[in-house]
Amino acid sequence: MTRILQVILLPVSLCYGLAMMVRNFLFDLRVLPSKTFNRSVISVGNLTFGGTGKTPHIEYLIRLLSPKSMVATLSRGYGRKSSGFILASKRSGVKYIGDEPLQVLKKFEEVKVAVDEKRSRGIRLLLEKHPELNVILLDDAFQHRYVKPGLSILLTDYHRLYSEDWVLPSGTLREFSSGAGRADIIVVTKTPRIFSPITRRRIIEELKPHNSQHIYFSFIKYLDPVPVFDTINPEFPVKVTNILLFTGIANDYPLREHLERMCSELVVMKFADHHPYTVKDLESITRTYHDLPTQKKLIVTTEKDVMRLKTPELGTYLKNLPLFCVSMEIDFHGNDKEKFDNEILRYVKQNQRNSRVS
Repeated sequence: MTRILQVILLPVSLCYGLAMMVRNFLFDLRVLPSKTFNRSVISVGNLTFGGTGKTPHIEYLIRLLSPKSMVATLSRGYGRKSSGFILASKRSGVKYIGDEPLQVLKKFEEVKVAVDEKRSRGIRLLLEKHPELNVILLDDAFQHRYVKPGLSILLTDYHRLYSEDWVLPSGTLREFSSGAGRADIIVVTKTPRIFSPITRRRIIEELKPHNSQHIYFSFIKYLDPVPVFDTINPEFPVKVTNILLFTGIANDYPLREHLERMCSELVVMKFADHHPYTVKDLESITRTYHDLPTQKKLIVTTEKDVMRLKTPELGTYLKNLPLFCVSMEIDFHGNDKEKFDNEILRYVKQNQRNSRVS
């Protein structure tokens, strides 16, 4: 968006931001109700529309908590064609529960995965079906204030901090940046692997956290690419000239930087976030791949995109092409990992103790 257009849209952004401020004020006054639950409820969200890395942080929490707790995830299920509460099963498809819940479902068999646009109802139904659950992770629920989480984690992208952004439509914020005050934990995501203490201090000063808020800094770890279909060589080529990357995610720049170090030329096809792929899209991807002027070439996409490729309509349309998937995990800088883990585990342990007493 051009600077001039941003300025023109500022009055609209101001009205939207004020409306959200009034809404939050009504929740703060308890005119609008926020329900609490007798379980550990952890919310992971952001102030912006997508692109901060919520799913890998949810997965990090699952790995941290599931060895000692019965964990469930609950999200709206963005992009699904269904509605209401759905408890996912092995038969659930992307149109039924959405791409991100499906990704979690396939990676963590021990975790209950549910979707519901009404989080309060979703938690209630989850607990009715599985009363043994003691941790519920709310995905993208920072603005969903009808549930009051026991612990609220707010993510912000290192390359576009919420303090540097503006409310829609001039910027990408869902509410004024002052809303960050509701968070217990702030995580600055997608930081460089080499991260200086000076940069750390600068960001903390810019975000101006409250005394009770803790700030942590995470970074992306990309795993080795793996083939999407078993019809191709499972080994990622050591030497490749061209890589065709196609994605339907909000921000693909970290993956671009990662892949650029693995080839001579990176060709990018960008689709909208959560884009529902069609045969026409795959035909376009196939043509672009065949037009690359080399034999040392392959195609790469993300784990979330694969969830939307393996549908009955698309089948194995790309099965004869060298299509690889790059998965990612997150980690924390320095002592942040230990401190973050301890804060999460301490909250869950204390909450479970209080639940037994009550």
